[in-house]
Amino acid sequence: MDAHDSSQPLNNEKLAEETKVADAVEETATTSAEEKNEETTIESDSKLTTREEVIAALQKLAENIESINKQDLDALKQAFYRIHNALLDAKKKTEATEEENEKEGEKPVVEEKTVEDPLEVEFKQLMASIKEKRNHLIANQEKEKEDNLQIKLSIIEELRELVESPEDANKSYQEFKKLQQQWNETKAIPQARVNELWRNYQLYVEKFYDLLKLNNEFREYDFKKNLEIKLHLCEAAEKLCTEEDVISAFHQLQKLHQEFRDTGPVAKELRQEIWNRFKAASTIVNRRHQQHFEALKEGEQLNLDQKTVICEIAESIEFAELKTFAAWENKTQEIIALQAKWKTIGFAPQKMNVKIFERFRHACDEFFKRKGEFFKHLKEEMNTNLEKKKALCEQAEALKDSTDWKTTAEQLSKLQKEWKTVGPVSKKYSDAVWKRFITACDYFFEQKGKATSSQRSVETENLEKKKAIISKLTAIDETVEVDEAEKSLKELMKEWNSVGHVPFKEKDKLYKLYHAAVDKLFERLNLNASNRKLSSFKNNISSMQGGNAQQSLYREREKLVRASEAMKSEIQTYENNLGFLSSSSKKGNSLLTEITRKIEKLKADLELVLQKIKVVDESIKAEDK
Repeated sequence: MDAHDSSQPLNNEKLAEETKVADAVEETATTSAEEKNEETTIESDSKLTTREEVIAALQKLAENIESINKQDLDALKQAFYRIHNALLDAKKKTEATEEENEKEGEKPVVEEKTVEDPLEVEFKQLMASIKEKRNHLIANQEKEKEDNLQIKLSIIEELRELVESPEDANKSYQEFKKLQQQWNETKAIPQARVNELWRNYQLYVEKFYDLLKLNNEFREYDFKKNLEIKLHLCEAAEKLCTEEDVISAFHQLQKLHQEFRDTGPVAKELRQEIWNRFKAASTIVNRRHQQHFEALKEGEQLNLDQKTVICEIAESIEFAELKTFAAWENKTQEIIALQAKWKTIGFAPQKMNVKIFERFRHACDEFFKRKGEFFKHLKEEMNTNLEKKKALCEQAEALKDSTDWKTTAEQLSKLQKEWKTVGPVSKKYSDAVWKRFITACDYFFEQKGKATSSQRSVETENLEKKKAIISKLTAIDETVEVDEAEKSLKELMKEWNSVGHVPFKEKDKLYKLYHAAVDKLFERLNLNASNRKLSSFKNNISSMQGGNAQQSLYREREKLVRASEAMKSEIQTYENNLGFLSSSSKKGNSLLTEITRKIEKLKADLELVLQKIKVVDESIKAEDK
């Protein structure tokens, strides 16, 4: 109604156009409840490194209850318990280390009563006090919002009456301005009613301006003043688009939106243009705010993934494989490294942050609990081992003066083997108990050595004889005729067996040299013999002539096949027997060597038979042609 004629009726098209801007403001300026709920807790200042500093910061916040927000409280709470839990973990580690280093003769453990930490008590009391005051403050604020709601409802009602009485509109201008001022001075109301009331208020304000019978100068002056204010608000919103602190920019934008709402209308032809400018800047600020929290969420999810991997590593420890002190110590260092890595990772999403920490702490607690149980059991086991070794010492001391050299030597050897099967004892006693045992054993064997010195000289002579036999075996080279070599080999083997014992320390070395020389000769002699036999067989096959030659070849082939099958069966039997033999004794070692030679001999004979079969097959093919 540009002419401001109160006699002209308001139609539905006009009302729809007037409420268009109000709906757009509502859509962009109001932050959804979902977006607000997604804002993460502000992390505590990294400079807060002690619980006392956290409590001091909390006390400083408590001086002005109205300025405290939940994010700041949550950040301080997380900082306090991060430091508090780190101290508890360090204490547990120290106690575990002391328990590991504890030796024999420890004092009885006196169970201490759990005393609640005074700093934690002070922190909890301070948090409870702040919570109570904030609840009281919030209750007062809610009551004030309800009171403000009633005031604004009454203002809208009065505006409605002014709009519905157009004949009094010019007279009511001052009253209208007072209602506007009262509206602007009335602050927060319940969030659920903000948009509804603002739409109704703006609608009646627009209607009043359209009905108001003021001259163009008054109306244009109001529009001009409102335009200046809204242009300033647009510039402020556009400046926020480059603000580094996107969270601060977002909250400042909400205040600008409130001012934009509270500012009256501008000329009708400029309304959409000025709103579009303000809305465009708002969109950029809101988008940056959303992207900021999406980035935070992504980082927190990455932190959660890393912490989950650490938990899985700690939970996957195979305790059954940790059977030694060194194994437990190595695994302890791994757990400490995981704890150090955990502290370098930031917060996980708020819903999972406490849960993932509890999961990791449970895994660490389980490890140190198992470690304590292991060392307790190890200590008991070492005490048992000490008693076993003391008993072995007593047995060795009872035998050390015996002159039954052979029987006693065997008994002491058994005691020494049994000693090796007994586990470790405490370092406090290990050297002393070992010295006691070995002293008894050494005394007996020294006495035995003195009594058997003449026997050693005989063994030394036997050693020289067997070395000479080995030298003779190695001297039989390819220049010696096969028959002569076989004869010499048999004589030297017979001579070897007739020579008595050699010193025990030289026995194995000499035995290996002897059998290496014998095996080498057997291999060469068997190969030469096989070649001679194969050549002779070829000559015999070639001499077969006449009509019965082919039949003779088939009979010969059948005989050879039967012989090869028998050899294969015999080789299999010998190889199976090897699995039941042990070389731990002289007799077992000798039998193993003998069976191994038989197997090699049979394999060489089998190879010769297979070559003969091949010769026969070639002759049969020649006869067929």
